[in-house]
Amino acid sequence: MNFIQTRGIDPAKPEKVTFSQAILDPIASYGGLYVPQKLPELGIPFLQKHQNSSYKELAKDMLDAFAIDIESSVIDEALSLYDRFDDAANPVPVVKVKENLYVSELYHGPTRAFKDMALQPFGVVLSSIAQKRDENYLILAATSGDTGPAALETFKNRANVKVACLYPDGGTSDVQRLQMVTEDAKNLKVIGIHGVFDDAQSALKRLLASDEFKKVLKEKHTKLSAANSVNFGRIIFQIIYHIHSYLELVRQGAITLGEKVYLNVPSGNFGNALGGYYAWKMGLPVAKIIISSNENNVLTRLIKTGKYDLNGYDVINTTSPAMDILKSSNVERVLFDLFGGQRTKELMFDLEEKNVYELTDDELAKLREYFDADFCTGEEGKRYIKETFEKDGYLMDPHTATCFKSFHTCSKQNIKSIIYSTAEWTKFAPVIANALTGEVDTCDIDALKSIAKTAQLKIPTMIQDLFGKKIAQKTVVDKQDIDKVILEFL
Repeated sequence: MNFIQTRGIDPAKPEKVTFSQAILDPIASYGGLYVPQKLPELGIPFLQKHQNSSYKELAKDMLDAFAIDIESSVIDEALSLYDRFDDAANPVPVVKVKENLYVSELYHGPTRAFKDMALQPFGVVLSSIAQKRDENYLILAATSGDTGPAALETFKNRANVKVACLYPDGGTSDVQRLQMVTEDAKNLKVIGIHGVFDDAQSALKRLLASDEFKKVLKEKHTKLSAANSVNFGRIIFQIIYHIHSYLELVRQGAITLGEKVYLNVPSGNFGNALGGYYAWKMGLPVAKIIISSNENNVLTRLIKTGKYDLNGYDVINTTSPAMDILKSSNVERVLFDLFGGQRTKELMFDLEEKNVYELTDDELAKLREYFDADFCTGEEGKRYIKETFEKDGYLMDPHTATCFKSFHTCSKQNIKSIIYSTAEWTKFAPVIANALTGEVDTCDIDALKSIAKTAQLKIPTMIQDLFGKKIAQKTVVDKQDIDKVILEFL
């Protein structure tokens, strides 16, 4: 399968690229992104075939449908990393919480967040390609809290790869920060910046598109790629768990094969939601994708009004920090799929130059055929955490909690909803402890102990051990110094 570009074709770039080319050099012409030239058509026969398949069997067949130019043995090695999740036989449990509401738990990997679902296999694939080509790669990662730990975990000590990970200093939970700054592999560099996630992501996109930066890297015999979901190597693995979650409902007898469901996704950079959108376009029976946001509700405004407006808005620090994002990169891929390259280029240039774009009435109607949205405040989220734990015996993190509001406001039919839980309770313990007991200003380790006692749970060893590890990564810089620090690392 070939991949094409969301903003048209710069004569300096090829019209089409292979999968391996798209993940090695993920920024396309005019700052755009790569997308499949044509999505595979799977449909009901594919679902029937995999009604009793393992996660890895489903994943292998779906990747084969994309006909990616990666050797079968490399794909097998990449998918084998799911065996390291809590339950190798079921790396993504789907749990019934209440009538018509099921939670797909995407956080049972090594860093306790959904980014492991894509980044664990992605690390194997990219490193393998680099070794085969005898090339060295600098992998950039910008994180609001979960991409960073997952990228560092998958790439540490891998051949032909170095990673520079940017995170907003003070903009992550303590556990997320410790997962990054205690990493001591020599091929990893963690850089805190004085700013917000959008600053980190803007720096990443600028560097990926910079011919000057690439020229300097070339002198160091190094090429440039990214671990963020601007890279389709991330997205392709995120499609799989939407199909798996649907089949889990079939296996549990909650739905019959072919019955439509809601996909309810807590959304920051929109990669998770995009995976669901592609699954739907490939044949998954979906009634609507519900986008759940926090107070940084730019996506809710877009889907409700057709206007993506950043003027007068600053990122708000919330109780669900992984969603504290205003520039959601993967919306661009949906715009391209719905409206084509020329219109996408116009809209994205308006956003870059004017901080705003607006869909026509017809375009908004088309977008709303696929998406609905609502947002949840931090206080509302904490009430859902407390209520769901006390009434249903289910403990969730604040990002998942945003979906419980939109379940009530956007699920207008008697249709089953799959809510995607993107992080374990351990990643945001002070917020959850406050929700459950009212305690305030609790440090992470004390909050973890409080929750474990209240909920009669055990703190996972990989989280408990973080608090005794040595801080290996101490760099915190102003955003204008990012380039210098990365080059010094190389």
